[in-house]
Amino acid sequence: MNKILVIEDDKIIRHIIVDILKYESYQTFDTNNGKTGIELALQHLPDLIVCDIMMPQMSGYDVLKTLRENTLTATIPFIFMTAKADHDSIRQGMELGADDYLTKPFKNKELVGAISSRLKKKAIVNQQIQQKIDELRYNLAEQAALLNITTDAIIVQDLSNHILFWNKGAEKIYGWLPDETLGKNALQILYKPGSNQLEITQQTISTIGEWQGELYQITKAGVEVIVASRWVLMRDQQGQPKSILTVSTDITEKKQLENQFFRAQRLESLGILAGGIAHDLNNVLTPIMMSVQLLQSKISDVQSIKWLTILEINVKRGADLVQQVLSFARGMQGERALIQINHLINELKQFASETFPKSIRIYTNVKSSLEAIVGDATQLHQVLLNLCVNARDAMQEGGTLTIDAENIYLDEHYTRMNIDAHVGNYIVITVSDTGIGIPNDIMEKIFDPFFTTKEVGQGTGLGLSTVIGIVKSHGGFVKVKSEVGKGTQFKVYLPATGTTATSEDSNLSQLVQQGQGELILIVEDEDSIREITKTLLEKNGYQAITANDGMDAIALYTQYNFKFDAVILDIMMPSMDGLTTIRVLEKINPQVQIIAVSGLTSNKKVMELKSSCVKAFLPKPYTSNELLEQLHQVLSKPKTLV
Repeated sequence: MNKILVIEDDKIIRHIIVDILKYESYQTFDTNNGKTGIELALQHLPDLIVCDIMMPQMSGYDVLKTLRENTLTATIPFIFMTAKADHDSIRQGMELGADDYLTKPFKNKELVGAISSRLKKKAIVNQQIQQKIDELRYNLAEQAALLNITTDAIIVQDLSNHILFWNKGAEKIYGWLPDETLGKNALQILYKPGSNQLEITQQTISTIGEWQGELYQITKAGVEVIVASRWVLMRDQQGQPKSILTVSTDITEKKQLENQFFRAQRLESLGILAGGIAHDLNNVLTPIMMSVQLLQSKISDVQSIKWLTILEINVKRGADLVQQVLSFARGMQGERALIQINHLINELKQFASETFPKSIRIYTNVKSSLEAIVGDATQLHQVLLNLCVNARDAMQEGGTLTIDAENIYLDEHYTRMNIDAHVGNYIVITVSDTGIGIPNDIMEKIFDPFFTTKEVGQGTGLGLSTVIGIVKSHGGFVKVKSEVGKGTQFKVYLPATGTTATSEDSNLSQLVQQGQGELILIVEDEDSIREITKTLLEKNGYQAITANDGMDAIALYTQYNFKFDAVILDIMMPSMDGLTTIRVLEKINPQVQIIAVSGLTSNKKVMELKSSCVKAFLPKPYTSNELLEQLHQVLSKPKTLV
């Protein structure tokens, strides 16, 4: 017996419709308002709904829209009743998903005819669907060979979740042989104990006969896999539920790549923010650092010098922190050379052996044929140091720290699983510890800047974000594995050069010499930096003129008839920026000598400085001695005749 739901606020009309439908042997439910009508529809899942349009509180349009948005009631045939037969009302109802409409007043046979017609169409559709399911069930055994060709996991289980069919695709994805699964409970084989992700799946199957979505399952080896799964309820010839057919595709690699992509986007956004903050902090630290050194040369009492020394140390710590932010934000393109990683590892082992607790055992295993890489030795030393310090902090009760390095070739198959990898030769440095491990719920956050699990004052949260920034700037990537209570393993992959050549760094220090009255133009929008730089230069034998932006600098340069021996110019300025100012000055005087400064050492504008008149670049914050030494070097070089 078909069930009909009648929603009509007019009591007399509603009762007449109910009497007509009962006479035609329909089972009826009725109500005088839309809200109750929706509740009855969800409770009884009628075969058809007849609903008035114009009702108080909730119109028939709203009822239809709500029911169509619910998967349980979305396909129930819906007939509108309306006293308004205008085209707009009819069109609005049809656009919302109505199947038919009746214009009041209507005859009994019109009502019965409309309902009968819609129920027949529904029966035909249901019959077609059921016929397809029956055909699939009847041919399942004959097509088993074909099903084994597909890479998808095709499984048939009874209503108690006992496995009836298990194809080769399922064997490949999950690792279980058919003989090991037939008759077993699928919940025990494919899901972790206590998993409740199938509650909605089974509820949907029992109500509408099919479901599709993503599931987290486990293999025979206990490895988690993610599958895109579709479930269909199978029925026997009498239409009674018999079994469930599931078709699942392994999308684990796809989801891993998506997560890597989303994480890369998040880190890129955070990097932009961090780079902006670093630029502002450098502008704050520069005048403080230079002022401290000026005061040290004027103050003689011991206590004041002690305070200035403390101030200088902490300003430098702040500058180091900013450099770590920049390493994360931009990768900090430093001086690159051909280097051998084993030298860095040996230095780090010696450092750790002397400074780490004696309860931590340190081992290294570096292959003798380890290939060289092109990189910045200081930055890569920072990477290894950060990883080792984290390992130390994870082993408060002692343990083992191991550093391995070896050559590895990454093929196309590997690169498909990691968006940061490229086909070719790499060296992989593995830093392992036997510490407390990293919980799964925070694994995705460990490379985020300022994220830390350490106590207040014990860490900045920049260690691993600096690692990822530096490694990415070297064309590499980082992989991490961890198990709570057993330890953590970081693998740093860096592109290899195919050679084992080495290079050594040499840092030659020069004594800062006094100026000889040279005239210097200082172009800086920050008042504090501009004034302290002017004071510094005048104290050390130079003449200094200041400009607060590019336009002012060009005017002064012209006013003094190109008599400036050098120009110290900030790249990041409002109005006319540094690059534009450089181009104009070079056009005015091709022999102008410029020292460019900026709070962002890897800023794109800095990398674009190819003009011959830019003789040097100085990153903020810089010390007084660094500025004076750079200025002396520029002035000491012979000018190029144009």
